[in-house]
Amino acid sequence: MSSGPLDGSAAPKLPGAPSRRRRRPKPPPTAYNRSSGSTIELPAGHAAQVFPVGSSTGFIGEAFSMDSLEFMRWAAVRYDSDRFVLVVLFHLMGSQKPGGLIEAKHEDVAEDLGYSRSHISRVFNTLETDGALRRIQRGLYQLNPAASLRGGLREPEKGAKKRSKAGMSDRVEQLDLLREIMNDPDAPEAFRAMAAPGAKLEVRWESDGEGKATS
Repeated sequence: MSSGPLDGSAAPKLPGAPSRRRRRPKPPPTAYNRSSGSTIELPAGHAAQVFPVGSSTGFIGEAFSMDSLEFMRWAAVRYDSDRFVLVVLFHLMGSQKPGGLIEAKHEDVAEDLGYSRSHISRVFNTLETDGALRRIQRGLYQLNPAASLRGGLREPEKGAKKRSKAGMSDRVEQLDLLREIMNDPDAPEAFRAMAAPGAKLEVRWESDGEGKATS
């Protein structure tokens, strides 16, 4: 004898037991997560999105650096016979503030690395001659933004109050910095040459008498 409804219709299905599958917790926000932004009303046929100023809290030291791999390869060959230049160069690359600025005197770098001031001064002169570094004023230098640039927000000038909210003008833009250098009559020629669009880093090869190629 059937236990179904008398009218012949299918028996209603009873709700099953609730699923015990656990939902995966959402990962915490990091600097690598990009916000979806918000849509802006624009004329027909146009669209855009606005994103918040990207933070850099997900990077070592809470800052990010945009380094040219071509420059690193060039420097490895260029300074192979004088590798102390690479030691100082790496130290300067890690000492940048937004915009590639380095607030340090020769004696400061010498103390950090444990070498004499004369050793550091020689390397600074080498990097300036090659266009990788320039002296803006005493105790203030700038690495070439085409070679290495620390991004982020511009730091307020000494004595100026920090803004409560950062705007687009506070962001360090690599192309804007390079354009400023090309238009700066006080920028050394070698520094501008490395910052020029499509600059080529060439190494002249010579022999050291033992079959090893040197620059």
